Parts: sequence; structure tokens; C-alpha cells
Amino acid sequence: MSTPTHVSTAGPAAQEQPFDWFRTMSAKGKRAFLGAFGGFGLDAYDFQVLPLALGAISSYFAISTGQAGLLTTVTLLVSALGGALAGILADKIGRVRTLQVTVATYTVFTVLCGFAPNYETLLVFRALQGLGFGGEWAAGAILVAEYAQSKYRGRAVAFVQSSWAVGWGLAVVVYTLVFQFVSADMAWRVLFWTGALPALLIVWVRRNLTDSETVTQRRESAGAKAGSFRAIWNRDLLKTTFFASLLATGVQGGYYTLATWLPTYLKKSRHLTVVGTGGYLFLLISGAFLGYVTGGILTDKLGRKRTMQLFAVLSVLFMVAYIQVPAGANTAVLLLGFPLGFCTSAIFSGFGSFLSELYPAASRGTGQGFTYNFGRAVGAVFPTAVGYLASTTLGLAGAMMFGALGYLIAVLALFGLPETRGRELA
Repeated sequence: MSTPTHVSTAGPAAQEQPFDWFRTMSAKGKRAFLGAFGGFGLDAYDFQVLPLALGAISSYFAISTGQAGLLTTVTLLVSALGGALAGILADKIGRVRTLQVTVATYTVFTVLCGFAPNYETLLVFRALQGLGFGGEWAAGAILVAEYAQSKYRGRAVAFVQSSWAVGWGLAVVVYTLVFQFVSADMAWRVLFWTGALPALLIVWVRRNLTDSETVTQRRESAGAKAGSFRAIWNRDLLKTTFFASLLATGVQGGYYTLATWLPTYLKKSRHLTVVGTGGYLFLLISGAFLGYVTGGILTDKLGRKRTMQLFAVLSVLFMVAYIQVPAGANTAVLLLGFPLGFCTSAIFSGFGSFLSELYPAASRGTGQGFTYNFGRAVGAVFPTAVGYLASTTLGLAGAMMFGALGYLIAVLALFGLPETRGRELA
């Protein structure tokens, strides 16, 4: 590819600019990025409305903390199936078409959650929402990874990952407004109904996005071999699939412990109001956004493995510090939210590029879809375990420490995987 025209000739020719990862993409690649960014951001929005509304839902249906945690767990368990199926579809019918299917699925069932007449129905709708939630990330991340240059791939996919913080932040803003002006018994329903927003994205994706032509040709030439679930378990890929699944389990087990229980912890253990909870979460989310971006830069500079190991260790340290802040010291909780959000998000930055680079083109969707979402399924046990442990003498704060175990698992899993920085995608 020729040297981008925006690079000044006055300085060193090789000097990088902050957004070279985007400027060096083709027009189709840039549209792919925007579509994946929007899809994952709205995916985050539709997921986060549950943790934010969990207190009101628990009161409305008079359910225990264990039952409340099960709402998240069932979403994540079914998302594993959705992610695996979407990965196979991405290799069979293409990344863009799979992106449309997954966004439509999580949109419809998020809205239906708002109409649930009882806990059991809500549990079913939330489970079905997981089918789309699990598949969207794999399709979007692979789409962008295949358009990005190898030297910038970590940053390109990390910026897609950063949209999670954007969607999360939007959910917190809407939650704060809705719960201020609508009674709690109705507010949680309204929050779910706002999950219809992604329907607009589906129309745009259909009109503007296409798969990489090279990858499309390879998928078509592979024929029936494309999207083979058996292929990711053959002798050449068995070790990769095992350790990548373990890595995803550890990181997501730790993360979903925080994502599920932090709003409840702030309200019930730290005794914050709705507005106060929103303010504390805003600082956490700001750290998360910068963590995604910074992690993307480091994953291209230091390598995928070293960056993930660094932030896994830091996540444990800040998670322990955050939960162990003494009662009454809410200012310390506020300040620690930023580095906690930063580290627990930065570790995700390299996932999209790393998993894409671990698998060949014909199995890339299947491999990434399965490993990432297997991690969601097993990691889904963490929120429910915390919910049940919270009812013991440990309390919610003590139970949340269980999530730190996930990050230690991730550190160990990385020793079984190769470094892939700079690897070209077929």
C-alpha cells in the first residue's frame, strides 16, 4: 500500500500518526469499522440495561440475589451457543450477513423483556437475547480484523471493543433519566424498551457493508470445509482452542462479576442514590473507554500476550482494593473506579485481533465464535456464584472477590498460546 498522503514529508517517513490505523483502511474497511463499532456498542447497551435495573426487578418480582444473578448467567450461557452458531454462520454465509442476524436477535428479545409478566418469562426472554448478544462481537471483530493492516490490527479491533464503554455509558445516562422520572415498577420496563435502538443499525449495515473480497473468495473455495466445527478440534488447532477458551473464561468470569453486581454493590453496600450510582459508574466507564484504546496501542507495541498478562494482574489488584475500601470512604471508591475500569477493559483490547490471528480464514469465525463465547458460558457461573455467596456471611462485597480468580486463570492460560503480533491474515 502506498504511503498515506496525510504523513508529512518534513519529518521521518515512518513516523506514525494516532489514527493511521483508520486512515490506512479502504473505504469499505472504514464502513466495516463503523458498523462493527455501532453493533457492539448497542450490544453493550442492551446487555447493561439488566444490571442497571436489577435492583428494581428484584423488588418487583420479589426474587433472591441468587435468582437475580441467574438472569445474567442464563444470558451468558445461551450467548455461548449463539456465539458458536454465529461463528459458524460467519464462515458459511459471511461476516456482514451474520452481523445483521445477531443485531436483530438481541434487539427483539431485549424489547420483549420489558413486557415480561413474571420472573420466569423474563428469564426465557433474557436467555434468547443471549443468542444475538453472543454472536455480534465475533462477526464484527473478524470483519474489521480482515480489513485492517497487520501492524495496526490490534488498535483497529480495540477501538471496536471500546464501543462497549460507549454503549455502557449511554445505558447509564438513560437509566439515570428514566429512574428519575418514572416509578421503579415501570422504569425497568421502559429501560428494556429503549433497547429497540439497534433496529436502525440493521438498515444501515444492509446498505453499506460488504465482506473482504479476498476472504469471501477463500470461504467460497473452501466450500463445505468452511465453518467446520470439527476443524477447530483437529490436531493442529486443539491446543489453541483449549487455551483460548480458558483465557476467555478467566477474563469474562472476572469482568461479568463486576458488570453484574457493581450497580447493586454501590446502591446496597455503599448506600448511594440512583444519581450517585450513575456518577460513580460514569468514572468507571470513562476509565474503561481509555483502557480499551490504550490496550489496543499496547497490544500492537508490546504484543498480545504481554499486554493481557499485565492488565490481568492489575485487574486483580484494583478489584481487591475497590471492594475492600472501608465503609464511609466513598471518595476512595469513586477514585478507584477509574483505574479499575481502565484495567478490566484494557485486557479485552487484544482479544479480537489475537483470536483472529490464531485461526486460518476458513475456521476464523468458528474458532473465534466458539472460544470467546465458551468463555462467556463458563464465566457466566461467576455472577450466580457471587449471588449465592452474597447470602452467606461473606456478604456482597466479600462474594465479589470470587471474580478475581478469573484473572488469575487468564494469566495461566496465556502461557499455552503463541504470540501473534504482526501475523498476516490469509
